[in-house]
Parts: sequence; C-alpha cells; structure tokens
Amino acid sequence: MLAPLLLRGAILSPFKRPHPDAPLPDSQPTLTDVRPSATHLAAYSRLCGYRTPEHTLPLTYPHILGFPLAMRLMTTRAFPLPLLGLVHTSIEITQHRALTTADNLELSVHASHLTPHRRGTEATLVTDARVDGTTVWTSSSTYLARHRTNAPGAPATPRESTPLPARAEWRLPPDLGRRYGAVSGDRNPIHLYPLTARLLGFPRAIAHGMWTAARCLAQYTRHETPEAAHVHVDFKAPVLLPATVTYAAADHAFELRGDTAATKTHLSGTFHQRPRTKD
Repeated sequence: MLAPLLLRGAILSPFKRPHPDAPLPDSQPTLTDVRPSATHLAAYSRLCGYRTPEHTLPLTYPHILGFPLAMRLMTTRAFPLPLLGLVHTSIEITQHRALTTADNLELSVHASHLTPHRRGTEATLVTDARVDGTTVWTSSSTYLARHRTNAPGAPATPRESTPLPARAEWRLPPDLGRRYGAVSGDRNPIHLYPLTARLLGFPRAIAHGMWTAARCLAQYTRHETPEAAHVHVDFKAPVLLPATVTYAAADHAFELRGDTAATKTHLSGTFHQRPRTKD
C-alpha cells in the first residue's frame, strides 16, 4: 500500500533543496473510520515487547496508524524535505485516555513548521487521533534532512554526568529494521540493509527510532498500562544493527545506550501519567 508513495518520494528526493525558510504544504491528509486490526496490533506488540491488555492500543501504536498519512504528506511536491535519508529525531505524545480496537478513529496529519538544525533542516509533523470529534491522542514528530548548512541550529544537548541505572540488556538482530518495516510500513532504505544504508551515509542499517521508543516504553510500562500519559523522546544517535543496547530508567526518565555506561546514549525520554480526560 505504501510502496507507490515510497517510490514517489524516492523519485522526488533528488530535486528537493531543503531550507528552513521554505514554505510548507497546507494540506492535512485525513483518514476516517479507522478501526485498528487486532491481528496487526498483536504482531506490533510482540515485536516491540508490549504487554498491554488484549485489544488495548500501546501508547505508540496510533503513530503506526497515522504513518500512511505522514507518508502521503512527505511525498508531495510541496513538502520541502527529501524523503530519502530523512531521520526521525524526536517525538512527543499525549494520550488523553486508553484506546482500543473498538474505537472508531479519525486521523489527520499536518506539517507544523521547519527549524534550522546544526546538521540540516528539521520538519515538525503533528498527528491527531479523534473519536466522535474529540482528540484522544496527539503526537508531534521532528524529522531531519541532513545537508550542509552555515546555521548553528540548536546546540547538542550535553550528556548527564551520571547515567541512569541499567535495568535490561537487549541484543538487536541485523534484520530488525526489515521486521519493523514490515509491521510499520516504514521501509526507509536506511533501516533495511547495509548497502542501502551506506548509500545514504550510514555505515550499516539503523534501527527505527520508533521501535527503540516503543521498546523502551513497553519496558517502562510493563507493570501498569497507562490510561493517559505524556511522553517525550529524543533520538540522539542511531543504533547500528546488529547491536547490544542497555535500557536504563529511574523515576520519570529512561534512556537507551550502548552496552556499557561509557558508550553513547541513543535515546532519552520522559514519561508522566496524566489524569484521564472525561468523554
């Protein structure tokens, strides 16, 4: 289903010249009557390690449902960043109540703004999920197009001097990007094979940022499925596949880093439960 969009994005990518002052498309792709598939949900939950009750959507699952809309937007001529090589750099999620496969969702995606970055230009895409006209879930994602730039952009965030305590160690197989791509529809070449990743500037295929975020959140919420929550995740450094990584957490913070405390941090995030919004 997404293959034609991927092809279109690949064809248009060489002709795009990203710049933070470029105009953004006004379109807002929308899907109505979206009912999550229990079979697909189960496959996604297994791959990401979620233990949510049957038919309950994990916090990150609506991102998967809205991804075709994001692809539709990012592969238009009006979207200023090239699709090939685009890197997911952060996501902020607010869930107002628990969602299930019984919910009839309306999803929409729009481009919010462009921002200069020390390595190129970032675009912010906002995804909204509504039930009966009420917003029940929303996310704000940033995507980086790497290119030469003289703009300083936002400075790199300094690493904390004391790492969070390690809670688990995971061995990630070389085909993880292909497996997650099959579930999510995100078959960006940087995630698939060493050769396709090298063509776009990476030494090996890299794990999807959204898989690493989902896996960390699955671990963080393994004892209690939140009704309503706010999550912020920064993707700091790519995870080259295969890899061994360490999940660490304390209080409201979590991170994913290399298998020793001396190695780089791949992801850092925060999680806060919120009062459930009344329908």
